[in-house]
Amino acid sequence: QVQLVESGGGLVQAGDSLRLSCAASGRAFSSYAMGWFRQAPGQEREFVATISWSGFGTYYADSVKGRFTISRDNAKNTVYLQMNSLKPEDTADYYCAASLSRSAGRYRHEYTYWGQGTQVTVSS
Repeated sequence: QVQLVESGGGLVQAGDSLRLSCAASGRAFSSYAMGWFRQAPGQEREFVATISWSGFGTYYADSVKGRFTISRDNAKNTVYLQMNSLKPEDTADYYCAASLSRSAGRYRHEYTYWGQGTQVTVSS
């Protein structure tokens, strides 16, 4: 069993930066691929970024590529999402997710464990 707790969300202005954190408890965190997803009001949950177990493999949604960076610290059982140049359309609840595989992609079914989410609001 893996428990995930996100933090770092908040209200910011367009152009600002935020760093989200996701702390994982449980065994073998360093063996799991991790991902970030987001869900805006009235919309489906969408893929944002993923990182492989080692941290060497990353993949981003086109909408955030070049602005967001996913990283992980396996010693701290934590994955991060650095968000720069935020836009109002980035407003959403952000969720981290853990896959039982060492690498994972953009589909929700690839991830087994989910956090409760942290809210990010970007004002124009």
